[in-house]
Amino acid sequence: MPEMPATPAVCPSLMSADPLRLGEQVSALLDAGARVFHVDVMDGRFVPNLMLGTETTRGVAALARPRGGLVDVHLMVEGPREAIGWYAPHADMISVHVEADPHPHQLLSEIREAGCLAGLAINPGTPVEMVLPLVERLDYVNCMGVNPGFSGQSFIPETLGRLGALRDLLPPRVAVQVDGGIGPANIADARAFGADLLVSASAIFGAADPVASYADLAERVASA
Repeated sequence: MPEMPATPAVCPSLMSADPLRLGEQVSALLDAGARVFHVDVMDGRFVPNLMLGTETTRGVAALARPRGGLVDVHLMVEGPREAIGWYAPHADMISVHVEADPHPHQLLSEIREAGCLAGLAINPGTPVEMVLPLVERLDYVNCMGVNPGFSGQSFIPETLGRLGALRDLLPPRVAVQVDGGIGPANIADARAFGADLLVSASAIFGAADPVASYADLAERVASA
């Protein structure tokens, strides 16, 4: 099983990357120090969008893994059990939504059995206490800062308090991830409230220079 990445870490989310330049952008971010690449998988049912397939994930893994990078797959899908098997060969970390399946204990166990770190994602309206019965099967919790489905949404301010509550509830070995709406204006606050893995999409790939934007975010996190 992979080791949890060194934290804090800014994790570029490839949902906003240029699909025609994906390899080039991933390589450039690896050169800049990025080591965790976030891959959003959407099925058009659990969230109103479709995104990224196994072949894209395999390609990212082929670039990142030889250089010490990790692929973090976020399954925003209904009934994610089958998708775990599809993505596990190309993933180092997989998170599933507690809202998407009535048997999260089994899902988390299957993720670990597949050789990946196991994460649980929670939507903004889901109480953070939902993670407590699952702590022994968890390696990280993905606390959504927006309602999932689209890049470029505004960060929900109440997420900061939720991050702090999760950090208080969880043992130190379980990392806290924040995903959605993270950019220069709030990344330091998210880190200060306890986020270890800070996912950013449009703030990186929507910038004229994604590498410079990533470096700026990493500096803000390091200084928080």
